Amino acid sequence: MTVRTRFAPSPTGYMHIGGMRTALFNWLFARHNGGKFILRIDDTDQQRNLDAALGPILDAFRWLGLDWDEGPEVGGDHGPYFQSQRGEFYKRAVTQLLESGAAYQDFETPDEIKVQREAAQAEKRTYLSSRVSLQLSPAERANKAAAGDAHVIRLLVDRQRKVSVEDHVRGHVEWDCGLMADPVICRSDGSPLYNFATVVDDIALQISHVIRAEEHLTNTAVQLLIYDALGAKTPEFAHIPFVAAPGTTKKLSKREIGKYRNNPQFKKLFDIADQILPAIGQSVSDAMNPVMVSFYEEVGFLPEAVLNALSRLGWSYDDKTENMPLDFVVQNFSLERVVKGPAGLDCDKLLAYQEHWMGQLPLEQKVEQCLPYLVKAKRISEPVDAAARAFVARLVTALGERLKLFGDIVQYSEYFVADDILEYDEKAFDKRLTQDPAACGLLRGFRDRLAGAEPFDAATLESLLNAYVTERGVGLGAVIHALRVAVTGKAAGPGMFDCLALVGRERCVSRIDRALQRVN
Repeated sequence: MTVRTRFAPSPTGYMHIGGMRTALFNWLFARHNGGKFILRIDDTDQQRNLDAALGPILDAFRWLGLDWDEGPEVGGDHGPYFQSQRGEFYKRAVTQLLESGAAYQDFETPDEIKVQREAAQAEKRTYLSSRVSLQLSPAERANKAAAGDAHVIRLLVDRQRKVSVEDHVRGHVEWDCGLMADPVICRSDGSPLYNFATVVDDIALQISHVIRAEEHLTNTAVQLLIYDALGAKTPEFAHIPFVAAPGTTKKLSKREIGKYRNNPQFKKLFDIADQILPAIGQSVSDAMNPVMVSFYEEVGFLPEAVLNALSRLGWSYDDKTENMPLDFVVQNFSLERVVKGPAGLDCDKLLAYQEHWMGQLPLEQKVEQCLPYLVKAKRISEPVDAAARAFVARLVTALGERLKLFGDIVQYSEYFVADDILEYDEKAFDKRLTQDPAACGLLRGFRDRLAGAEPFDAATLESLLNAYVTERGVGLGAVIHALRVAVTGKAAGPGMFDCLALVGRERCVSRIDRALQRVN
């Protein structure tokens, strides 16, 4: 059997991190088994602009490096791959079910059904379809339909049977059909409902394994009946745990995004957003927040880190192996290792994965991926010349492990802005300069030494400052903190002497003069 899995998102303009995890598991299972991964678009909402709504989904797949064997842009032998273009498939399937007696036209009105449901609720019994339309002769039903009488198509459930599935994650699951109302498979306008359309599509696409979120388990009973009624082979099922918000057992939801700012773990990601996004002309929004895949690309995560984190959401290789490249996960992936409980997004682990994979990256690639952020933040101009690229390489080297995300580079504006608009950390400026006249005096003296330093590199400047404080009979701390604030505007950063070398002689002297003048 050729393994064929699919992911079938609705084009909403967003790619939810939980949906991406489901897609990843489908992709991993297909790749592990040498099968095919299909991308199908459930675009039954014709009010949406498809191109705009589909773009973020395809972009997320491309960014993460997850290719699809059939679907939008690549085609395939089982298309079309958009539900909106598959109307004839649904019509043929409905005709087959009606002709076989497995489905029927129901002419009852919504108000009539509402009364029946309320009566069942009042009597504390399960609501079951009345099936009064089945008392009509075929000719009567045909006449009513021809006259334009509104009706839906219902699947006729055999109330004497049970249906079951051997789920790869949930185990044996069984349903009593005697407790099921006849499900609507087509609305009065002829459009198919989800349970019907997805079965028809999965049959046509020859899907062998349906791997999806656990909330779809309740749909499985109806879908099993539809497969049976159409005489089709039932695929294997695996209902994987939902992705929970950090530190909770509640499903991660974009509707709750406003509350997540107070989540201790998620707050770390929002803090990242607040530091990076405004500088590149972005802000937290429906499409740009930690629930969406686009967020992680925009702030500068590596795809390897996000894939590492997503792979571990509900699946594990062992209790010790944390940092796993994608090819390793493909090699070892199996549904038997998927857990049943909610898979909580762990932001600390995500950041740890990012730190690990960032550490594996060559300097040239770090520089290449930092440059777009500096351009967007208007720190450097396009086209980026060799001198600017070399300077960024020096800065990235000096930052070392401080550069955790590519977007972090925009936080170091002090190396790019003009001296007269350098912003100060006011609390640090007050402590290290305004309230410390002695430090200001030492800084004034060292300013002249800096002006004559040759060469103006980190090693020379370190020797120069050590000699200066020895001569003055003070420790490094007596001047170095004031020096950092004066030159960079901040209380912390890369090594002090790397900072001085990056800023350069003339700008260091100019900034020290400005800071001392500000104190006076």
